[in-house]
Amino acid sequence: MAEPYVAQLTALVEDAGVASLPADLECRHCFAGAALYSDGKICASWSPVGLAVKLPPDSREAMLADGRGRPLRYFPGGKIKKEYVILSEEVAAESVAVHQLLEASIRYVAAKGA
Repeated sequence: MAEPYVAQLTALVEDAGVASLPADLECRHCFAGAALYSDGKICASWSPVGLAVKLPPDSREAMLADGRGRPLRYFPGGKIKKEYVILSEEVAAESVAVHQLLEASIRYVAAKGA
Protein backbone atom coordinates (compact mmCIF):
# COMPACT_ATOMS: atom_id res chain seq x y z
CA MET A 1 0.00 0.00 0.00
CA ALA A 2 2.88 2.40 0.69
CA GLU A 3 4.61 1.89 -2.66
CA PRO A 4 2.53 4.44 -4.63
CA TYR A 5 3.32 7.08 -2.00
CA VAL A 6 7.05 6.33 -2.18
CA ALA A 7 6.91 6.72 -5.97
CA GLN A 8 4.88 9.96 -5.74
CA LEU A 9 7.15 11.50 -3.12
CA THR A 10 10.27 10.48 -5.03
CA ALA A 11 8.88 12.09 -8.20
CA LEU A 12 7.98 15.24 -6.26
CA VAL A 13 11.51 15.53 -4.87
CA GLU A 14 12.99 15.08 -8.34
CA ASP A 15 10.56 17.60 -9.88
CA ALA A 16 11.18 20.15 -7.11
CA GLY A 17 14.90 20.22 -7.81
CA VAL A 18 15.73 19.98 -4.11
CA ALA A 19 18.26 17.23 -4.74
CA SER A 20 20.80 20.02 -5.28
CA LEU A 21 20.43 21.16 -1.66
CA PRO A 22 23.32 20.26 0.66
CA ALA A 23 21.46 17.36 2.26
CA ASP A 24 21.32 13.60 1.84
CA LEU A 25 17.71 13.03 0.72
CA GLU A 26 15.97 9.67 0.72
CA CYS A 27 12.34 8.56 0.32
CA ARG A 28 11.35 5.44 2.26
CA HIS A 29 8.28 3.53 3.35
CA CYS A 30 6.76 4.85 6.55
CA PHE A 31 3.73 2.97 7.85
CA ALA A 32 1.00 3.25 5.16
CA GLY A 33 2.81 5.98 3.25
CA ALA A 34 6.21 7.44 2.51
CA ALA A 35 8.58 9.76 4.31
CA LEU A 36 11.27 12.06 2.98
CA TYR A 37 14.40 11.95 5.08
CA SER A 38 16.95 14.75 5.01
CA ASP A 39 20.25 13.64 6.55
CA GLY A 40 18.36 10.88 8.36
CA LYS A 41 15.61 13.13 9.76
CA ILE A 42 12.01 13.11 8.49
CA CYS A 43 11.01 16.41 6.89
CA ALA A 44 7.94 15.44 4.84
CA SER A 45 5.49 12.61 4.37
CA TRP A 46 2.88 11.50 1.87
CA SER A 47 0.24 9.10 3.08
CA PRO A 48 -3.50 8.46 2.85
CA VAL A 49 -4.07 11.62 4.94
CA GLY A 50 -2.18 13.82 2.47
CA LEU A 51 1.13 15.53 1.79
CA ALA A 52 2.66 16.95 4.97
CA VAL A 53 5.76 19.06 5.56
CA LYS A 54 7.68 19.92 8.71
CA LEU A 55 7.89 23.69 9.07
CA PRO A 56 9.11 26.32 11.52
CA PRO A 57 6.46 27.60 13.95
CA ASP A 58 5.76 30.90 12.17
CA SER A 59 5.25 29.28 8.76
CA ARG A 60 3.19 26.46 10.25
CA GLU A 61 0.94 28.82 12.21
CA ALA A 62 0.37 31.04 9.16
CA MET A 63 -0.64 28.06 7.02
CA LEU A 64 -3.03 26.78 9.67
CA ALA A 65 -4.52 30.25 10.28
CA ASP A 66 -5.33 30.94 6.64
CA GLY A 67 -6.58 27.47 5.79
CA ARG A 68 -3.67 26.47 3.55
CA GLY A 69 -3.04 23.49 5.78
CA ARG A 70 -4.29 21.45 8.70
CA PRO A 71 -2.58 19.62 11.55
CA LEU A 72 -1.09 16.22 10.75
CA ARG A 73 -2.87 13.33 12.40
CA TYR A 74 -2.35 9.92 10.82
CA PHE A 75 -5.57 8.39 12.16
CA PRO A 76 -8.70 9.56 14.04
CA GLY A 77 -7.95 9.97 17.72
CA GLY A 78 -4.19 9.77 17.07
CA LYS A 79 -1.66 12.29 18.29
CA ILE A 80 -1.18 15.45 16.28
CA LYS A 81 2.32 15.71 14.86
CA LYS A 82 2.85 19.27 16.04
CA GLU A 83 5.60 20.41 13.68
CA TYR A 84 3.84 19.23 10.52
CA VAL A 85 1.14 20.69 8.31
CA ILE A 86 -0.90 18.70 5.79
CA LEU A 87 -1.17 20.84 2.68
CA SER A 88 -4.66 21.82 1.57
CA GLU A 89 -5.80 20.47 -1.79
CA GLU A 90 -5.39 23.96 -3.28
CA VAL A 91 -1.79 24.30 -2.07
CA ALA A 92 -0.93 20.70 -3.02
CA ALA A 93 -2.12 21.47 -6.58
CA GLU A 94 0.30 24.43 -6.91
CA SER A 95 3.63 22.90 -7.88
CA VAL A 96 5.63 26.08 -7.22
CA ALA A 97 4.18 26.38 -3.71
CA VAL A 98 4.81 22.70 -2.99
CA HIS A 99 8.40 22.98 -4.19
CA GLN A 100 8.98 26.06 -2.00
CA LEU A 101 7.46 24.35 1.04
CA LEU A 102 9.49 21.22 0.47
CA GLU A 103 12.68 23.26 0.28
CA ALA A 104 11.68 25.20 3.41
CA SER A 105 11.07 21.92 5.21
CA ILE A 106 14.47 20.50 4.24
CA ARG A 107 16.21 23.71 5.31
CA TYR A 108 14.26 23.83 8.60
CA VAL A 109 15.20 20.26 9.49
CA ALA A 110 18.85 20.94 8.60
CA ALA A 111 18.96 24.11 10.71
CA LYS A 112 17.18 22.46 13.61
CA GLY A 113 19.24 19.32 13.51
CA ALA A 114 16.14 17.19 14.22
